[in-house]
Amino acid sequence: MRWEQKVQHAVDSDIGLRRKNNQDSYTVQFSSTSEDWERRGHLLLVADGMGGHAVGELASKMAVDSIPLTYFKSRTESISEALTDAIEKANGQIYQRGMENRDFNRMGTTCVALVLCSQGAIVGHVGDSRCYRVRGDRIEQLTFDHSLEWELTRAGRLKPGEAFLPEAKHVITRSLGPEPSAEVDIDGPFVVFPGDRFLLCSDGLTGHVADHEIGMILQTLPADEAVRLLINLANMRGGSDNVTVAVAVCGSAPDEPESDQTATAPQPQQESSVGAFWMLFFWLTILVIGVGAVLIVMKHWIGGGVFTGIGALSLFALIAYWMKQRPAQQEPLPDTELRPQTYRVAGARPTQEFLAGLAKLTRELRELAVEESWTIDWPKHDRAVAAAREALDRKQVTRALSEMGKTIDLLMKGLHAHRKKVRLAKIASADAEAEQRAAQAAAEEAEIDEHDAERSED
Repeated sequence: MRWEQKVQHAVDSDIGLRRKNNQDSYTVQFSSTSEDWERRGHLLLVADGMGGHAVGELASKMAVDSIPLTYFKSRTESISEALTDAIEKANGQIYQRGMENRDFNRMGTTCVALVLCSQGAIVGHVGDSRCYRVRGDRIEQLTFDHSLEWELTRAGRLKPGEAFLPEAKHVITRSLGPEPSAEVDIDGPFVVFPGDRFLLCSDGLTGHVADHEIGMILQTLPADEAVRLLINLANMRGGSDNVTVAVAVCGSAPDEPESDQTATAPQPQQESSVGAFWMLFFWLTILVIGVGAVLIVMKHWIGGGVFTGIGALSLFALIAYWMKQRPAQQEPLPDTELRPQTYRVAGARPTQEFLAGLAKLTRELRELAVEESWTIDWPKHDRAVAAAREALDRKQVTRALSEMGKTIDLLMKGLHAHRKKVRLAKIASADAEAEQRAAQAAAEEAEIDEHDAERSED
């Protein structure tokens, strides 16, 4: 990667729908000069705190404050070593803070940091917050989850994809803070191509949105729109945890042509070219060949030869057509690329099924908004819905997904406003009840005092 390659980025964090406070933290620090970039590159970091009350929030905040400071001040030439040292020192600081206060005992946080530098992309992490890369039609997870589920799978005690106990699914095996030392994983350097998209996130996203869905959204939309849609989608599916998403999109250098990955909008996967008609054609071909074989066995040489010949030519034509229509395989990466390990890979090309599912989810949310009288900019909402439908009809995937994202954002803002209104109403009702009880108690006390006074007079 080169200093001249501009990097577009977006980051946001959301409390979710079930938590009372946001224990996630993040930071993005870009080098302002080519000299600083050559030395340390650009840094993006996400941390997901753990602990009751404000303990997890404090731990994650300490991590995002400490790591960049130590990293950029480090005199170590190796970026990997500087990043490792910064994360380890943050662990020591969080641990020490926990030891000083009984309420902060064993507080902790996950951490995932991405450095974009002259060597490429380097990832340092502890815990189950993740880093992904989207390139072309693939999304790759670049980090290994330090969780009980992943550790059991690596040890061979759990098969990949096998059902796991829900209550233990998110038990993490490493974090910053609970112990005096932490084992840091460093992955990379990964070679960075123009058009590569990187995503850092807490498990509030991955608990509700699948890898291939993340890839579809990240591959299709600009960074800021992708961040908003991913967070909204996680909340629409339950919002059980805080959600933090950071996205970085690597552009081309000024003297390089724009990458095809960014210049060409992806198209949804079409149904297989060998559809119902071609399946019928295939079986008729097999039937013709079969009839020819039977005629040959019965020594009807001419008829058998004709049927067999027609069938063979039809089968050859069908195979040739199928080979022509088959999607071209993705070109392999250059042999010169460093090939660090990726832990999971999924497709990232938007599909009609995904878009249809998103549209259905949007309709359900709209029905709830109408039923509960949320405050929504309905004219703006209706325009976005109409634009999305038109784009779908024309198979304009990028525009369709963008308009759907706008629709969902309007609905989710209405939901948050409605929830806030209901919460304030409950608080006001509780305050009114408390005042009423206080007034009633005061009246009863006054009545008792009056009664006591009358008795004393008697």
